[in-house]
Amino acid sequence: MAIHPAAAQGYTANSEVYAKGRPDYPPQVADWLRADLGLAPGKVALDLGSGTGKFLPNLATTGAAVLAVEPVDAMRARLIEQNPDVQAMAGSAEHIPLADASVDAVICAQCFHWFANARALAEIHRVLKPGGMLGLIWNVRDERVPWVSAITGIVEPYSDGAPRYHTQQWRRLFPAHGFSPLAERVFPHRHTGAPEQVIVDRTLSISFIAALPLARQEEIAAQLHALIANTPELAGKTEVSYPYQTAAFSCRRTA
Repeated sequence: MAIHPAAAQGYTANSEVYAKGRPDYPPQVADWLRADLGLAPGKVALDLGSGTGKFLPNLATTGAAVLAVEPVDAMRARLIEQNPDVQAMAGSAEHIPLADASVDAVICAQCFHWFANARALAEIHRVLKPGGMLGLIWNVRDERVPWVSAITGIVEPYSDGAPRYHTQQWRRLFPAHGFSPLAERVFPHRHTGAPEQVIVDRTLSISFIAALPLARQEEIAAQLHALIANTPELAGKTEVSYPYQTAAFSCRRTA
């Protein structure tokens, strides 16, 4: 299974920080899963690129049977530890270990940019039942807020061309043969908690940051602590809200 080096290294090294620092999803996602993706009891959903299983509780609320595929061993181990009732398999978007036309929906949460290629899309098409749904969802930092934009300024020099939602390169695949046009919904969202968790841990969980040498990660953490201390709405707070926009996309498998 070919995994981008930034993902393989970063997520292997920092699966614990990923689990702690990443936000959950807004309540509107429940309606998206049911109304847009058609998930309900009797349906089968695949969480592709499941990571530590952050999105799995949202899928469980639909009553659908849930499967998970994750290529990074450290992430999958944490997924299994936290979700022992979910069938979690080693695999990748280009090699999904499922039969043809076996699932009603494939959901890619925070990950489609890593495998936005024709081979992965063809494999997703293969495992979807006719009329099945592909769902793509990301929690996206709201950079209209100045201190959020400042965090982007801290991390961007280290990105080194790693695939990211923000580049919008993943959109080049659409419109895609065998799929209906993408539908898009956007929900406001906030990740509330201690600054160390929602700002520092969240930033250190970014793949290309987590792949850096420890000394460089510590330098970035120091910059984040300085930003918190010098930002009036953050300084001295035991709890802060990190603003996001949750972007959710869906399309149907056609003939």
